[in-house]
Amino acid sequence: MSRWILHADLDQFLAAAELLRRPELAGLPVVVGGDGDPDSRTVVATASYEARAHGVTSGTPMKLARRKLAKHRPDAVFLPSDTAYYQRVSDEVMRLLRGLGEPVEVIGWDEAFVGTDGEPWALARRIRTTVATTGLSCAVGIGDNTLRAKTATGYAKPGGIHELTAANWFATLGQDPPSALPGVGPATTRALAELGITTVAGLAEARPGDVAARLGPHRGPYYVSLGRGMGRTELDTGPWVPRSRSRETTFPADLTDRADLHAELRVLAHRVADDVAAEGRDCVRVGIRVRTRTFRTTTRSRALDPPGRDAGAIAALAAVLLDELAPDRPVRLLGVRAELADAA
Repeated sequence: MSRWILHADLDQFLAAAELLRRPELAGLPVVVGGDGDPDSRTVVATASYEARAHGVTSGTPMKLARRKLAKHRPDAVFLPSDTAYYQRVSDEVMRLLRGLGEPVEVIGWDEAFVGTDGEPWALARRIRTTVATTGLSCAVGIGDNTLRAKTATGYAKPGGIHELTAANWFATLGQDPPSALPGVGPATTRALAELGITTVAGLAEARPGDVAARLGPHRGPYYVSLGRGMGRTELDTGPWVPRSRSRETTFPADLTDRADLHAELRVLAHRVADDVAAEGRDCVRVGIRVRTRTFRTTTRSRALDPPGRDAGAIAALAAVLLDELAPDRPVRLLGVRAELADAA
């Protein structure tokens, strides 16, 4: 347990990693995603700040990104994703953070929590200086728990430091919409609005049972706890392991036939099952993701009972979820996700 939790988040990570090996691209709008083809039907994974200035963000369709940049920045560069390279860059950053002598919990390629009982601002400056030795930059959020630290980072980007604790939680974002909280997306924001909850303060004041009636027995109380700024003060300092494995595909042409969708889903499910087996861990929950022609994205998931690694079982549950979603518009993207059991 640490008195202070810091959240280090690498700025524009994928784009910044590309600049390490392509320094001649500095100052240009850099867009990373898919195979790097701006005319593909894939979406942007990360855009540099120069591209973001023109409305290109993560999740923007590649074709739309190209159109947004063509008028004002025809010098924009589109690059394919290089997972293995990004992992190597991330590993080096995390190695350096662990060298600071404080507990570190890696939570992804580009972010980690660091705990301390010492002076947090001094440590935050050390983190930024340490990361800078790699040629990258990071923002650091300081909090009295993991949630407040991660939320604080949003106010620190790019490259700054911000502190968010119980003392200034509501003064800082009490009147902001619930979407200001990590993990609260548009669908949840709309559901909360139907309950008359339109601010973080309103969410904090809500009765967990009332929210549970609309969002479910687990999600309801969880979102109320987010509104109240509740988070962990203990870090998991073990090696980072993925919590899930997923595969998705964007079709060259939208699919409308349900049989075609099921065929594609089976292929994805079997690939995910191979990934699960390679991890040596069981799948405990299966989820699917469907994006239609209008870019409306819906998800659904369910526990796999019993947990396991059988491709047929994973595919069968994914098929049930697809039938339950029953997309009524042409589908452009389909994905399957397996949530994994904790590592032994």
